[in-house]
Amino acid sequence: MAEPSTRDASASDLVKALSEQTSRLVKMEMELAKAELSEKGKQAGIGAGLLGGGGVFALYALGALTATLIAALSLAMDTWLAALIVTVLWAAVAGVMAMLGKSRVQKSAPPIPEQSVESVKEDVQWTKTSAQRGRQ
Repeated sequence: MAEPSTRDASASDLVKALSEQTSRLVKMEMELAKAELSEKGKQAGIGAGLLGGGGVFALYALGALTATLIAALSLAMDTWLAALIVTVLWAAVAGVMAMLGKSRVQKSAPPIPEQSVESVKEDVQWTKTSAQRGRQ
C-alpha cells in the first residue's frame, strides 16, 4: 500500500506513519547499540586473554628475578635475611600497584555505546526541528 503524501494525508494517517517510523527508528537504534557493544566486548575479551597470558609469563620471570636477587644478596649476608629483604621489596611494589590500580578503576567510565547515543541525540534533534517546521 502506497503511503499518501504528507500534504494529502489526514491527521490519523500522519500519526500512524509517525508511530511506525518511530518504532522502526527505535528498533534500528537498539540493533546499532547491540552491534557496537558486541564488537567492544569481543575486543575486550581478546585483550583480557592476552593480558592474562602475559601475566603468567611475567610471573615466571618474577620468580626467576626473585631467586637471582636472593642469591646475589646472600653473598653479602645470611640467606634468610636476603630472602626477607626481597620479600619486603616485592610487598611494597605490590602495595603501590594495588593502590594505583584501584584509583584507575574508580576513575574509569562505564562502557557506553557512544555512536548509538550520538545517533539518538541527532534523531531527537531532527524530530524536534521537524515538529517545529510542521507547526508553522
